[in-house]
Amino acid sequence: MADRCSLLKQINEISFTVNDLTLYLDTHPLDTDALDAFSQAMSQRKQLLDAFAKEFEPLTANCVCPDTNNKTESNTKYPGKRHFTWSDGPLPWDNEGGAI
Repeated sequence: MADRCSLLKQINEISFTVNDLTLYLDTHPLDTDALDAFSQAMSQRKQLLDAFAKEFEPLTANCVCPDTNNKTESNTKYPGKRHFTWSDGPLPWDNEGGAI
């Protein structure tokens, strides 16, 4: 299990890559190398977001899953109960405990 700060850092890094490739592809939509890199980066970003949601809390609405999110039950008001996990945990920008 990766720690929360490390996983958030990885998500930020791959998200930057996705955003940078998006800007490039806006002006070069047929660049096959960039399209491949974009697909790989998006896949890696999804995997990281899913891993973060399972261990901690979802960062995007499409990662919310009451059955699998926050297995560590960290920062939840409802330990041991199936619940809407969107509000679990500190927000990434709250910088709790020196995160990012």
